[in-house]
Amino acid sequence: MRILIIEDEKKTAAFLSKGLKENGFTVDIAENGVDGLNALQQISYDLAILDVMMPLMDGWSVLSTLRNQDIQTRILLLTARDSVEDRVKGLGLGADDYLVKPFAFSELLARIQSLLRRGTATEIQKIKCADMEIDAVKHCVTRNNIRIDLTPKEFQLLLLMARHPGEVLSRTVIAEQVWDINFNSDTNVVDVAIRRLRNKVDDPFENKLIHTIRGVGYSFEQRN
Repeated sequence: MRILIIEDEKKTAAFLSKGLKENGFTVDIAENGVDGLNALQQISYDLAILDVMMPLMDGWSVLSTLRNQDIQTRILLLTARDSVEDRVKGLGLGADDYLVKPFAFSELLARIQSLLRRGTATEIQKIKCADMEIDAVKHCVTRNNIRIDLTPKEFQLLLLMARHPGEVLSRTVIAEQVWDINFNSDTNVVDVAIRRLRNKVDDPFENKLIHTIRGVGYSFEQRN
């Protein structure tokens, strides 16, 4: 699971990042609202922890912009303001939960786990990376506005990788998620599928998005 922390207090951000990483999450940090918004517009996060009071762009504005753009990433708001009006405002703008500072990390972790257990209804349905766009609802993939025809399994594989940009997915994880099987090292089903997928979505284009991490697995990201 990948989480974005949007928090201008460096000590708080570092504390949250350390605790979440120790609990198995991949964590990125944005130090202001503008950078946080840009990250959420470009990357598919499972959840964002969003501080309300920040420089350049406050949390209310970030949240409102996201929802107006139909970006449905789960949002946990953090604020030092404990008024009913503020809580109602945050939830009304589309926040999934609300936590008042100061708080215990154990409570934050419990709320995150609860939000992530709510299912996949809020997963981002349109993903963009470089010149590629993936529509999860229509099962449509394009690069440079050219439609690419994929089999159902190829599409499922691409979508899995695209929803975890920059992460290294092992062959075991890919086999379990795409084929619902326990990966056997003697089976090359994952490597064969990756090769076929590359032939369609990478080989005809200059910018390669699928990368091999030798001895580990594969990752999906734009590399300059």
